[in-house]
Amino acid sequence: MKNFYRLLLITILLAAPSIILAQTAKDTLASKLTLEQCIDFALRNQPAVRQANIDEEINEKDIRISLADWLPQVNSTGSFQHYLQRFNAFAASTGGGTSAGGAGAGTGTGGTGGTGGTGNGTGVGAGGGAVGGQQLAIANNVSNLGLSASQVIYNNDVLQASKASKFSRQYYKQNTQSAKIDVVSNVSKAFYDLLLSQRQLDIINQDIARLQRNLKDANARYQAGVVDKIDAKQATIGLNNSLATRKQLQESVNSRTAYLKQLMGYTPQRPLTVTYDSVRLERETLIDTNQVLNVNNRIEYSLLETQKNLNNVRVSYYKYGFLPSLSAVGSYNLLYFNSSLSGLYKDAFPTSLVGLNIAIPIFQGTKRLQNLSKARLQVKRTDLDLENTRNAINTEFTQAIANYKSNYTNYNTLRQNVELAKDVYNIVSLQYREGIKTYLDLIVAQTDLRTASLNYYNALFQLLSSKVDVQRALGTLPVR
Repeated sequence: MKNFYRLLLITILLAAPSIILAQTAKDTLASKLTLEQCIDFALRNQPAVRQANIDEEINEKDIRISLADWLPQVNSTGSFQHYLQRFNAFAASTGGGTSAGGAGAGTGTGGTGGTGGTGNGTGVGAGGGAVGGQQLAIANNVSNLGLSASQVIYNNDVLQASKASKFSRQYYKQNTQSAKIDVVSNVSKAFYDLLLSQRQLDIINQDIARLQRNLKDANARYQAGVVDKIDAKQATIGLNNSLATRKQLQESVNSRTAYLKQLMGYTPQRPLTVTYDSVRLERETLIDTNQVLNVNNRIEYSLLETQKNLNNVRVSYYKYGFLPSLSAVGSYNLLYFNSSLSGLYKDAFPTSLVGLNIAIPIFQGTKRLQNLSKARLQVKRTDLDLENTRNAINTEFTQAIANYKSNYTNYNTLRQNVELAKDVYNIVSLQYREGIKTYLDLIVAQTDLRTASLNYYNALFQLLSSKVDVQRALGTLPVR
């Protein structure tokens, strides 16, 4: 017993680090997340991606089901009949075995034919066949046990399944890739929108802190008799407006956090806090705008090409639908006859066969020709889809590049405005305290600083979102 407790203690000590690490990983996930961590989590947990993975598995099962027809098909059968009434056709028979169908079986044996010999299903046995036939005719219990097998040699259906399996797998893998691209694009944009709201909230909080300080200074100057009460009232108006704006931004942060959780497949009740590196974000705004568009990189175009290949397989299926189906067959059967139920399975009469089955479609009411014509029209329609998709992708790329260039110019301009607004506000604030500038000048400078900061971050995250659009239009959006 002492050794047992010692072994248990050792096991707990060995398992403790892994438990702690698992808990640490879980806690890390619940803390601040970067964009990469959000995307990785979404690719593992987003329902659309998980559904696409399940669709791949379902398609794989469908392929195996279709290809299973190439394998031998083995079946067993069994039957038992007890006749309440029989037409004794063998009672007057003198030939015996060949008329054994009266017992409900194709071949029959009369068992022991008395002194004349043994009667069998082919009527062999002189004299005793009549007795055997009569004995079979009065057998009210009949049973059959059989085993049959077939092997497809050629069949148009299974041949089509073999040809289509490659493109079917490719299609569902591309469909999964398409779902992942959607997730990466949507999560990235939602992440940037959330950061924008957070930065706007930070700017408003800074503005509120400045307004509160201004209100305090205005009241002090009023109490000192330096200025009238208008400065304090103007400061109060500005402070109230900023407080109302802060409430709106707080609700916007909550709303955009919930939307990001939805896109990530994140539990709504769990807290989610995002973080970012502003210097890194500014570096990531750059992209080569001289890249040449290649529609083959777009997953939408690849999906249509795969769909066209599947349609061509369908054309081939109907085109060769006139060919016969050929399969090898074999069976082994045991027949049992007896008037006594207890002795039914005492004697067995086996039959066996091997052979070939061939099925030739001669006329199907023009169904095959109509299906062939329909399949060819579907191929033509897919060609038009490809053409339309090429045009749409080209337009999407042109618009994405135009938006990116416009946002990039706007971003560079507004970044300079922030630095200028900061310098102006610092100078005017100092001059106001020295009594050189009026409070109106201070309000204007503070408003310019707030507007410049808001516009800058709005331009920054718009630029990052437009970069995602360009990467998606090029088909180069990184998917982990």
